[in-house]
Amino acid sequence: MASQPEVTVIIPNYNGRKLLENCIQTLERQTCTDFKLLVVDNGSDDGSTEVTSSLDLTMLALKENTGFCGAVNEGIRRADTPYVILLNNDTEVLPEFVEELLAAIKKSDRIFSAGAMMIDYHDRERIDNAGDYYTAFGWAVARGKGKPLADFNRPCRVFSCCGGAVIYRTGLLREMGPFDERHFAYLEDVDMGYRAKIHGYINCYAPGARVYHVGSATTGTRYNEKKVFLAARNSMYLIYKNMPFLQLLINLPLILSGILIKSLFFLKKGFAGEYLRGIGAGITGCRGCKKVRFSWKNLGNYALIQLALWGNVIRILAGR
Repeated sequence: MASQPEVTVIIPNYNGRKLLENCIQTLERQTCTDFKLLVVDNGSDDGSTEVTSSLDLTMLALKENTGFCGAVNEGIRRADTPYVILLNNDTEVLPEFVEELLAAIKKSDRIFSAGAMMIDYHDRERIDNAGDYYTAFGWAVARGKGKPLADFNRPCRVFSCCGGAVIYRTGLLREMGPFDERHFAYLEDVDMGYRAKIHGYINCYAPGARVYHVGSATTGTRYNEKKVFLAARNSMYLIYKNMPFLQLLINLPLILSGILIKSLFFLKKGFAGEYLRGIGAGITGCRGCKKVRFSWKNLGNYALIQLALWGNVIRILAGR
Protein backbone atom coordinates (compact mmCIF):
# COMPACT_ATOMS: atom_id res chain seq x y z
CA MET A 1 0.00 0.00 0.00
CA ALA A 2 1.43 3.37 -1.04
CA SER A 3 2.25 5.77 1.78
CA GLN A 4 0.35 9.02 2.14
CA PRO A 5 2.43 12.04 0.97
CA GLU A 6 3.61 14.28 3.79
CA VAL A 7 3.40 17.57 1.94
CA THR A 8 1.25 19.46 -0.55
CA VAL A 9 2.94 22.05 -2.77
CA ILE A 10 0.52 24.93 -3.35
CA ILE A 11 1.15 27.28 -6.27
CA PRO A 12 -1.09 30.35 -6.60
CA ASN A 13 -1.36 31.52 -10.20
CA TYR A 14 -2.85 34.41 -12.13
CA ASN A 15 -2.33 34.63 -15.90
CA GLY A 16 1.10 33.05 -15.63
CA ARG A 17 0.81 29.96 -17.82
CA LYS A 18 4.38 29.97 -19.15
CA LEU A 19 5.84 30.66 -15.72
CA LEU A 20 3.65 27.96 -14.20
CA GLU A 21 4.66 25.36 -16.78
CA ASN A 22 8.32 26.08 -16.16
CA CYS A 23 7.92 25.94 -12.38
CA ILE A 24 6.11 22.59 -12.55
CA GLN A 25 8.77 21.13 -14.85
CA THR A 26 11.40 21.83 -12.17
CA LEU A 27 9.18 20.22 -9.53
CA GLU A 28 9.04 17.09 -11.69
CA ARG A 29 12.79 16.69 -11.18
CA GLN A 30 12.75 16.63 -7.37
CA THR A 31 14.78 14.11 -5.38
CA CYS A 32 11.67 13.71 -3.22
CA THR A 33 8.64 13.10 -5.44
CA ASP A 34 6.29 11.93 -2.69
CA PHE A 35 4.19 15.10 -2.61
CA LYS A 36 0.91 16.42 -3.89
CA LEU A 37 0.73 19.43 -6.18
CA LEU A 38 -2.16 21.87 -5.98
CA VAL A 39 -2.38 24.84 -8.33
CA VAL A 40 -4.91 27.46 -7.27
CA ASP A 41 -5.75 29.60 -10.28
CA ASN A 42 -7.12 33.08 -9.62
CA GLY A 43 -9.50 33.37 -12.57
CA SER A 44 -6.85 33.39 -15.32
CA ASP A 45 -7.88 33.82 -18.95
CA ASP A 46 -4.58 32.71 -20.55
CA GLY A 47 -5.18 28.95 -20.50
CA SER A 48 -3.37 28.39 -17.20
CA THR A 49 -5.99 25.87 -16.07
CA GLU A 50 -5.05 23.61 -18.98
CA VAL A 51 -1.53 22.99 -17.64
CA THR A 52 -0.81 19.32 -16.91
CA SER A 53 1.97 17.40 -15.19
CA SER A 54 3.28 13.89 -14.55
CA LEU A 55 2.95 14.72 -10.85
CA ASP A 56 -0.15 14.25 -8.70
CA LEU A 57 -1.58 17.59 -9.84
CA THR A 58 -4.92 19.07 -8.83
CA MET A 59 -5.98 22.26 -10.60
CA LEU A 60 -8.39 24.39 -8.58
CA ALA A 61 -9.91 27.12 -10.74
CA LEU A 62 -11.36 30.09 -8.86
CA LYS A 63 -13.83 32.34 -10.63
CA GLU A 64 -12.08 35.59 -9.78
CA ASN A 65 -8.75 36.98 -8.61
CA THR A 66 -8.72 36.62 -4.83
CA GLY A 67 -5.08 37.68 -4.54
CA PHE A 68 -2.24 35.67 -3.05
CA CYS A 69 -3.98 35.39 0.32
CA GLY A 70 -7.29 34.13 -0.98
CA ALA A 71 -5.64 31.59 -3.27
CA VAL A 72 -3.30 30.07 -0.69
CA ASN A 73 -6.04 30.01 1.97
CA GLU A 74 -8.19 27.98 -0.38
CA GLY A 75 -5.25 25.68 -1.05
CA ILE A 76 -4.55 25.21 2.66
CA ARG A 77 -8.21 24.40 3.30
CA ARG A 78 -7.99 21.65 0.66
CA ALA A 79 -4.67 20.21 1.87
CA ASP A 80 -4.80 16.90 3.74
CA THR A 81 -1.08 16.56 4.46
CA PRO A 82 0.86 17.45 7.65
CA TYR A 83 2.88 20.09 5.78
CA VAL A 84 2.23 22.55 2.98
CA ILE A 85 4.77 24.32 0.79
CA LEU A 86 3.79 27.65 -0.74
CA LEU A 87 5.60 28.33 -3.99
CA ASN A 88 5.40 31.28 -6.37
CA ASN A 89 4.78 30.44 -10.02
CA ASP A 90 7.78 32.59 -11.09
CA THR A 91 10.31 30.23 -9.54
CA GLU A 92 12.56 27.43 -10.70
CA VAL A 93 13.31 24.98 -7.90
CA LEU A 94 16.52 23.00 -7.55
CA PRO A 95 16.18 19.19 -7.23
CA GLU A 96 16.59 19.04 -3.44
CA PHE A 97 14.03 21.78 -2.72
CA VAL A 98 11.18 19.66 -1.28
CA GLU A 99 13.51 17.24 0.50
CA GLU A 100 15.47 20.03 2.20
CA LEU A 101 12.39 21.94 3.36
CA LEU A 102 10.89 18.79 4.87
CA ALA A 103 14.15 18.02 6.66
CA ALA A 104 14.38 21.58 8.01
CA ILE A 105 10.90 21.77 9.49
CA LYS A 106 11.16 18.33 11.09
CA LYS A 107 14.13 19.37 13.24
CA SER A 108 11.84 20.63 16.02
CA ASP A 109 8.13 20.66 16.82
CA ARG A 110 8.54 24.35 17.67
CA ILE A 111 9.40 25.23 14.06
CA PHE A 112 6.39 26.86 12.43
CA SER A 113 7.97 27.59 9.05
CA ALA A 114 11.18 27.12 7.09
CA GLY A 115 12.01 29.30 4.10
CA ALA A 116 14.21 28.52 1.13
CA MET A 117 17.18 30.44 -0.21
CA MET A 118 15.62 32.54 -2.97
CA ILE A 119 18.18 33.43 -5.63
CA ASP A 120 17.89 36.27 -8.13
CA TYR A 121 16.84 34.63 -11.41
CA HIS A 122 18.75 37.18 -13.48
CA ASP A 123 21.91 37.23 -11.33
CA ARG A 124 22.35 33.73 -9.95
CA GLU A 125 25.24 34.62 -7.69
CA ARG A 126 23.04 37.01 -5.68
CA ILE A 127 20.39 36.54 -3.00
CA ASP A 128 16.81 37.60 -3.63
CA ASN A 129 15.54 36.64 -0.17
CA ALA A 130 17.04 34.74 2.77
CA GLY A 131 14.19 35.32 5.20
CA ASP A 132 12.68 38.61 6.31
CA TYR A 133 13.70 41.20 8.86
CA TYR A 134 10.92 43.13 10.54
CA THR A 135 11.96 46.36 12.23
CA ALA A 136 10.77 48.96 14.72
CA PHE A 137 10.49 51.32 11.72
CA GLY A 138 7.49 49.23 10.68
CA TRP A 139 9.43 47.98 7.66
CA ALA A 140 9.79 44.44 6.42
CA VAL A 141 13.13 43.96 4.64
CA ALA A 142 14.30 41.01 2.55
CA ARG A 143 17.37 39.64 4.30
CA GLY A 144 20.45 39.45 2.08
CA LYS A 145 18.89 40.94 -1.05
CA GLY A 146 21.54 41.60 -3.70
CA LYS A 147 24.34 40.02 -1.67
CA PRO A 148 26.53 37.01 -2.55
CA LEU A 149 25.10 33.54 -1.97
CA ALA A 150 28.18 32.48 -0.04
CA ASP A 151 27.34 34.93 2.75
CA PHE A 152 24.02 33.16 3.47
CA ASN A 153 24.87 29.47 3.47
CA ARG A 154 24.14 28.83 7.15
CA PRO A 155 20.74 27.85 8.55
CA CYS A 156 19.42 30.27 11.15
CA ARG A 157 16.32 31.66 12.77
CA VAL A 158 14.62 34.56 11.00
CA PHE A 159 11.77 36.86 11.90
CA SER A 160 9.60 35.43 9.13
CA CYS A 161 9.87 33.48 5.88
CA CYS A 162 9.00 34.75 2.44
CA GLY A 163 5.73 33.20 1.25
CA GLY A 164 7.21 32.62 -2.19
CA ALA A 165 9.08 29.44 -1.19
CA VAL A 166 8.29 28.21 2.31
CA ILE A 167 7.04 25.17 4.21
CA TYR A 168 4.53 25.37 7.07
CA ARG A 169 2.97 22.92 9.50
CA THR A 170 -0.60 22.62 8.26
CA GLY A 171 -2.08 22.16 11.73
CA LEU A 172 -0.36 25.24 13.11
CA LEU A 173 -1.44 27.30 10.10
CA ARG A 174 -5.02 26.44 10.87
CA GLU A 175 -4.46 27.13 14.57
CA MET A 176 -2.97 30.58 13.83
CA GLY A 177 -5.83 31.40 11.51
CA PRO A 178 -5.72 31.92 7.74
CA PHE A 179 -3.62 34.41 5.85
CA ASP A 180 -5.30 37.78 6.24
CA GLU A 181 -7.31 38.27 3.05
CA ARG A 182 -7.63 41.98 3.81
CA HIS A 183 -3.99 42.13 2.70
CA PHE A 184 -4.83 40.68 -0.74
CA ALA A 185 -1.06 40.54 -1.34
CA TYR A 186 2.18 41.80 0.31
CA LEU A 187 3.29 41.43 3.94
CA GLU A 188 0.81 38.63 4.62
CA ASP A 189 3.76 36.26 5.15
CA VAL A 190 5.37 38.62 7.68
CA ASP A 191 2.03 38.90 9.47
CA MET A 192 1.80 35.10 9.66
CA GLY A 193 5.37 34.74 10.93
CA TYR A 194 4.76 37.50 13.50
CA ARG A 195 1.67 35.71 14.84
CA ALA A 196 3.66 32.49 15.17
CA LYS A 197 6.41 34.26 17.14
CA ILE A 198 3.85 35.76 19.52
CA HIS A 199 2.82 32.19 20.35
CA GLY A 200 6.43 31.08 20.84
CA TYR A 201 7.07 29.31 17.55
CA ILE A 202 10.20 29.56 15.40
CA ASN A 203 10.71 30.59 11.77
CA CYS A 204 13.84 29.26 10.11
CA TYR A 205 15.98 29.83 7.05
CA ALA A 206 16.91 26.61 5.22
CA PRO A 207 19.63 27.41 2.63
CA GLY A 208 19.80 23.81 1.41
CA ALA A 209 16.44 24.41 -0.29
CA ARG A 210 17.08 26.71 -3.23
CA VAL A 211 14.95 28.42 -5.86
CA TYR A 212 15.60 30.90 -8.64
CA HIS A 213 13.05 33.71 -8.37
CA VAL A 214 12.11 36.05 -11.21
CA GLY A 215 10.36 38.52 -8.89
CA SER A 216 7.46 40.88 -9.68
CA ALA A 217 6.47 38.60 -12.56
CA THR A 218 2.75 39.13 -11.97
CA THR A 219 2.87 42.85 -11.15
CA GLY A 220 5.46 43.55 -13.86
CA THR A 221 7.77 45.93 -11.98
CA ARG A 222 9.36 46.22 -8.55
CA TYR A 223 7.47 49.46 -7.89
CA ASN A 224 4.07 50.34 -9.31
CA GLU A 225 1.02 52.21 -8.04
CA LYS A 226 -0.91 49.16 -6.84
CA LYS A 227 2.05 47.48 -5.19
CA VAL A 228 3.19 50.63 -3.35
CA PHE A 229 -0.37 51.31 -2.15
CA LEU A 230 -1.00 47.75 -0.94
CA ALA A 231 2.37 47.42 0.82
CA ALA A 232 1.89 50.76 2.61
CA ARG A 233 -1.67 49.93 3.63
CA ASN A 234 -0.74 46.45 4.83
CA SER A 235 2.18 47.79 6.86
CA MET A 236 -0.37 49.61 9.03
CA TYR A 237 -2.48 46.46 9.38
CA LEU A 238 0.61 44.53 10.44
CA ILE A 239 1.49 46.98 13.20
CA TYR A 240 -2.03 47.36 14.54
CA LYS A 241 -2.86 43.66 14.55
CA ASN A 242 0.27 42.33 16.21
CA MET A 243 1.48 45.02 18.62
CA PRO A 244 -0.23 45.46 21.98
CA PHE A 245 -0.89 49.09 22.94
CA LEU A 246 2.23 49.49 25.10
CA GLN A 247 4.48 48.03 22.41
CA LEU A 248 2.91 50.34 19.84
CA LEU A 249 3.66 53.33 22.07
CA ILE A 250 7.26 52.21 22.55
CA ASN A 251 7.78 51.91 18.80
CA LEU A 252 5.71 54.91 17.69
CA PRO A 253 8.64 57.39 17.30
CA LEU A 254 10.51 54.95 15.04
CA ILE A 255 7.34 54.02 13.14
CA LEU A 256 6.68 57.71 12.39
CA SER A 257 10.32 58.12 11.35
CA GLY A 258 9.95 55.11 9.08
CA ILE A 259 6.89 56.62 7.39
CA LEU A 260 8.77 59.89 6.82
CA ILE A 261 11.81 58.13 5.35
CA LYS A 262 9.65 55.99 3.06
CA SER A 263 7.67 59.07 1.97
CA LEU A 264 10.88 60.77 0.86
CA PHE A 265 12.06 57.57 -0.85
CA PHE A 266 8.83 57.21 -2.84
CA LEU A 267 8.80 60.93 -3.63
CA LYS A 268 12.02 60.32 -5.58
CA LYS A 269 10.46 57.26 -7.24
CA GLY A 270 7.31 59.18 -8.18
CA PHE A 271 4.97 57.18 -5.92
CA ALA A 272 4.68 59.39 -2.83
CA GLY A 273 0.95 59.93 -3.39
CA GLU A 274 0.24 56.20 -3.63
CA TYR A 275 2.37 55.52 -0.55
CA LEU A 276 0.64 58.14 1.61
CA ARG A 277 -2.81 57.06 0.39
CA GLY A 278 -1.88 53.52 1.37
CA ILE A 279 -0.81 54.66 4.85
CA GLY A 280 -4.09 56.54 5.24
CA ALA A 281 -6.16 53.59 4.02
CA GLY A 282 -4.29 51.31 6.41
CA ILE A 283 -4.89 53.54 9.43
CA THR A 284 -8.61 53.92 8.72
CA GLY A 285 -8.94 50.25 7.77
CA CYS A 286 -7.45 49.01 11.04
CA ARG A 287 -10.86 49.23 12.62
CA GLY A 288 -11.85 46.17 10.62
CA CYS A 289 -8.72 44.17 11.50
CA LYS A 290 -8.76 41.34 13.98
CA LYS A 291 -6.03 41.98 16.56
CA VAL A 292 -4.00 39.17 18.04
CA ARG A 293 -5.40 38.86 21.54
CA PHE A 294 -2.84 39.77 24.17
CA SER A 295 -2.06 37.10 26.76
CA TRP A 296 0.26 37.51 29.75
CA LYS A 297 1.63 34.02 29.11
CA ASN A 298 3.17 35.37 25.89
CA LEU A 299 4.87 38.33 27.60
CA GLY A 300 8.31 36.77 27.22
CA ASN A 301 7.67 36.22 23.52
CA TYR A 302 6.70 39.88 23.10
CA ALA A 303 9.94 40.90 24.82
CA LEU A 304 11.98 38.74 22.42
CA ILE A 305 10.09 40.19 19.46
CA GLN A 306 10.81 43.73 20.65
CA LEU A 307 14.52 42.97 20.92
CA ALA A 308 14.38 41.61 17.37
CA LEU A 309 12.62 44.79 16.13
CA TRP A 310 15.38 46.96 17.57
CA GLY A 311 18.15 44.61 16.50
CA ASN A 312 16.84 44.52 12.94
CA VAL A 313 16.93 48.33 12.77
CA ILE A 314 20.64 48.11 13.56
CA ARG A 315 21.14 45.33 11.01
CA ILE A 316 19.55 47.20 8.11
CA LEU A 317 21.29 50.48 8.98
CA ALA A 318 24.56 48.55 9.02
CA GLY A 319 23.72 47.07 5.62
CA ARG A 320 23.65 43.47 6.87
